[in-house]
Amino acid sequence: MSKVISRRRRTASKVGRARPVAASRVRPYVTRAIPCLDILDDDGLAMIEREADRLLKEVGIDFRGDTEVLKILADAGATVDGERVRFDEGLLRSIIQTHAPAEFIQHARNPARSVKIGGKNTVFAPTYGPPFVCSLDFERRYGTLEDLQILIKLAYMSDSLHHSGGIICEPTDIPVSKRHLDTLYSHIKYSDKAFMGAATSGERAADSVEIARILFGADFVDNNCCLASLVNVNSPLVLDDSMLAALKIYARAGQAVTVTPFIIAGATGPTTIAANLVQGLAETMAGVALTQLINPGTPVMAGFLSTAINMRSGAPSRGPEPNLALIAFGQLMRRLGVPWRAGGSFSTSKILDAQAMQEASTFIYSTILAGANFVIHAAGSFEGGLCTSFEKFVMDADNLSMMERMLGGITVNKDECALEAFKEVGPGEHYLGCQHTMSRYQDAFHVSTIANSDSFEQWKEAGSLDATTRANHLWKKMLDEYVPPALDPAVDEALGEYIDNRKSQLPDSFA
Repeated sequence: MSKVISRRRRTASKVGRARPVAASRVRPYVTRAIPCLDILDDDGLAMIEREADRLLKEVGIDFRGDTEVLKILADAGATVDGERVRFDEGLLRSIIQTHAPAEFIQHARNPARSVKIGGKNTVFAPTYGPPFVCSLDFERRYGTLEDLQILIKLAYMSDSLHHSGGIICEPTDIPVSKRHLDTLYSHIKYSDKAFMGAATSGERAADSVEIARILFGADFVDNNCCLASLVNVNSPLVLDDSMLAALKIYARAGQAVTVTPFIIAGATGPTTIAANLVQGLAETMAGVALTQLINPGTPVMAGFLSTAINMRSGAPSRGPEPNLALIAFGQLMRRLGVPWRAGGSFSTSKILDAQAMQEASTFIYSTILAGANFVIHAAGSFEGGLCTSFEKFVMDADNLSMMERMLGGITVNKDECALEAFKEVGPGEHYLGCQHTMSRYQDAFHVSTIANSDSFEQWKEAGSLDATTRANHLWKKMLDEYVPPALDPAVDEALGEYIDNRKSQLPDSFA
């Protein structure tokens, strides 16, 4: 294996040589040209920050099963009582604002697809973690490695998805103990976009870092962010040993850590929006500050995932409350000064119907108004996050392209105001053939890959297809047109050797 890695170092420049893509088609991320929406005034924001500080001081956060973390926090000035840690007012904010970067680059193996996270930038990534998949072609079932690879290919083919993501669906036909290895390799093999590492244990996080070192070169990874990870808070107010182990691995390696609570209002948090914001701010600050105590300057994102609960059934539900909370959390993060992530195109619907796209559209619209920098679940999320729909995946991606257009805002200059066109056409005539139209008609307006704007007669003659059926045809067409990005054979061989070696050391555990 050492000879293979040596060849890898000599051929490092080949890593980014994926399929040629015209520069005009590569949109590695979106830089917003419109302002974020503010819904809370300064007094409201300040109260939430004060109450979060009180929560941290008077109640605290449990850091479970990790004595090293408890010592790190105690040395930083926190009060440690068993596994309960309390923080004086302003301590976490001071650590974060002193050390955490306001933006950072996550490198892709194709440099043209590297993403800048933070500031005015927004990165769209696929859904994350569903165990189930569904399509018009088959009933809801557990996901497989083949399903995951198809979804990675679709994400690679979708210009409005800037990131390959992570567990777009769980490959449940692979043992849990080895699943992360096949998932990582699939992202590398079938896409050249940036991707996420595993974070379900310290061991799997370590494998992710080592695989990145083989792919990019050890020196490059030691000095650059090549992985993003998702560390979940066990709301309410708990970070457990598995999440802490992964957080430490990524922070020490200088790789991006995303600390995200999952607050279900009425279940894992109080019912009110304000209380969810207090809890979310306290939980994220605790995790984000820990990354900076471990390795100052570690790329980091604060996360926020909030949903309501159906008080009759106990199931999560979508409504306006999580949207309002998300927009206000964006304001809190801009005051804190760190990049932040949000969910994207969620729906609790069980079929691809009006509810599915209504919920997805309203939530992704709230997400872009809120100014989220990294949007997980931007495409494919279904059934409250339990399922990935192939058809919804491409429908959401189409919707994301419209969100990109919204984020681009309005260009105002003399040419755009088109006085010459008014002079050329004059009153009572049309603009179809004037120079202003002819120079812009190919890209003047967003063109949907899913929507049908034909006349009723044309639509009927073409088969009367609904949007879901058109989406089914689209994802299959995309697969037919898929061409894999080039991967240096020496790197591929080194990855295979590492993965085969690790699999030989791990049990075939499905639990």
